[in-house]
Amino acid sequence: MSNASDPTIMSTPAVDRTGPDTDILLATEGLTKHFGGLTAVDSVDLSVKEGELRCLIGPNGAGKSTLLDLITGQLESSEGSIYFDGMDLTDLDTHERIDAGLSVKFQSPHVYEDLSVTENLQIPLQRTDRDVNETINRTLDRIGLSARRDVQAAELSHGQQQRLEIGMATTLDPELLLLDEPVAGMSVEETNEVAELIQSLNDDGMALVVIEHDMEFVDEISQQVTVLNQGEIFRQGTIEEIQDDPDVRRIYLGEEA
Repeated sequence: MSNASDPTIMSTPAVDRTGPDTDILLATEGLTKHFGGLTAVDSVDLSVKEGELRCLIGPNGAGKSTLLDLITGQLESSEGSIYFDGMDLTDLDTHERIDAGLSVKFQSPHVYEDLSVTENLQIPLQRTDRDVNETINRTLDRIGLSARRDVQAAELSHGQQQRLEIGMATTLDPELLLLDEPVAGMSVEETNEVAELIQSLNDDGMALVVIEHDMEFVDEISQQVTVLNQGEIFRQGTIEEIQDDPDVRRIYLGEEA
């Protein structure tokens, strides 16, 4: 996104909130999702800046994964808007949001186990004119799987499969990557490897939103933290501010305020 003003760009809510005159890459406004009588996401206003690494935390049932599904287009919103890089994504299909520069890696690995690591990485590149070999080599190096490029994905460890799927999500160099509990079920060593990968992606300029329960992991990677509770934004701030907030500890950890 360019920060230079372009007089040919018409003013719209999407441009005003996430266009070239702002440093905001993603913004939701009044984003709401009802499931019958249940409100899973309730009027959420969330902003993510260019190059920001934001963690999204909260107790089970807080609406974190539902919010991610709304942003990626897996779910249709009941109310509200989603703006990204000057575009209104609210009514776009998932593939159109990916074409706009947004990518996602869900909690459970969605790799093709009967294909090799390299073949898995080729899949997102099928609709592009990128140099496939160069992109795959760069991605393999980035995710630390160069030595296993010809191995079937089924033979990878859980942590390696998670890194492979992050690689699949980043082959197109998205401006924003959404990760849903990327270290769930991992060993300490695997968690550290994913933390290094996430920080490396962010150092390269990629913005990330990471949903996570592991507070040690959040402490290691986060720049800003958003706390969801009962579908609403409860608190936002640095990890230090969030950890020191007695109300956050009460709703997230069950501690007495």
